[in-house]
Amino acid sequence: MDPLNRNYFLLKPFLKRSNFRAFYQILSTIIPIISLWLITYQTINYSFSILAKLSILIPTVCILSLLSARTFSLMHDCGHNSLFEKRGLNNLFGFFLGVLNGIPQKPWSIDHEFHHKNNGNWEIYKGPIDVLTLETYNNLSNKRKLFYKYSRHWMMLFPGGFFYLVLKPRLGLLLIVCNFIKSITQETFIKIKTRNYSALLNIKSRIKPPFSDYGDNFNEIFDLIANNVLVITWWAIMSKLLGVFFFLSFYSLISTLSAAILICVFFVQHNYQNSYASKSKNWNILEGAIYGSSNLNLPNWLNWFLADISFHSIHHLSQRIPNYNLKACHEANIHLLHKSKFLNLRDFPNCFKYIIWDEKNEKLIPIK
Repeated sequence: MDPLNRNYFLLKPFLKRSNFRAFYQILSTIIPIISLWLITYQTINYSFSILAKLSILIPTVCILSLLSARTFSLMHDCGHNSLFEKRGLNNLFGFFLGVLNGIPQKPWSIDHEFHHKNNGNWEIYKGPIDVLTLETYNNLSNKRKLFYKYSRHWMMLFPGGFFYLVLKPRLGLLLIVCNFIKSITQETFIKIKTRNYSALLNIKSRIKPPFSDYGDNFNEIFDLIANNVLVITWWAIMSKLLGVFFFLSFYSLISTLSAAILICVFFVQHNYQNSYASKSKNWNILEGAIYGSSNLNLPNWLNWFLADISFHSIHHLSQRIPNYNLKACHEANIHLLHKSKFLNLRDFPNCFKYIIWDEKNEKLIPIK
C-alpha cells in the first residue's frame, strides 16, 4: 500500500465541525485570561509585599503566555474556517482572537494559506526566517554570513517574538499611512498634469508600502485598521488601570514569550534534518504534508495550550480538520505516518541548525 495515496487516509469522519466544541474552547481560554488579568489588577493595586507580588505575577506571566499562544492557535483555526461550522463565525471570532493577540487575523491567514499551498517547495516558500540557498549564502561576505547565522539563532526567538506581535502590526499601519500621504503629496499633481486620471484610482499602489505583509486588498486594510484601533484602545485602558510602565512591560513580556513559543513550534515543524525540501518541478503537495511537516511528541497539557497543532502532518494533509479532531485523526492514520518525522522537546535545539537550503540536493543543511 502506497502511503502517499491520499485516498488511503481516513479523513472525512474528522472533518465535522461543532459550534458547541468551538464555543467551549473559546470560553475555556478567555475566562482564565480575564481571571488572570483581574488577579494582576488586584496584585498591583493592593499593598502586598514585593516578594508576595512576585510570587503571584511570575506564574501569572507564564500562564498568560501559554493562554496567549492558545488564542493564537484558535485564531489559526478560524483562518482555516475549521473551528466553527459557519464561515461568518470563524471570521468574527478570528478577528476577536486577533485583537487579543495584537495581530490582524485576515492578513495573517492569507499569508498562512500561502504556506499551506507551497509547504515543502523551498523554491517558493522560504519558511518563517527566509532561509537562503547554499549558493546565495556562499556568495555572502564573511560579515554577512555571521549576521545571517546569529540572526537565525534560537535566542532570536525573543526579540523576534516581540517584533512579531507588538511592533510589526503597528509599523504596518504606520507604513501604509506614510505611503498614502507620500503618494497624495508627490504623485497626484504629476498624474493630473499628464492627464493620467485612471492612475488616480489605483488606491492599492498608494497604500501598499514596501517591506510590509499588509495592504494587499481593502479587506486587509480594514482588518489592520480595526485591529490597531481596538488594540491601542485596550492598551490605553489597561495602562490607566495598571500604570503605563507596568502594563506595557507586563504585556510585552507575555507577547514576547507567547510569540517565541509559537515561532519555535512553527520552525521545528518544518526545519529539521531530512525535511522534505523540493524544487518546484519535483514538488508534491502530499509529500510536503507527510515528509515536510514534523509531528511533536509533547505532554498533553502543552498540546492543550497549542490546540493540538503538534499533529502537523495531518493538519497539512487536510487543513479543514478542526483542532479538536486532529489527535483522533492522527491516531486513526498513524500506520500511514511511519515515515513522517516525530520530534521530542530535546530535539528542538538541533532543528535550529538547518537554516540553509541546498537546492542542488534538495535538502536543508546546517552551516558548516
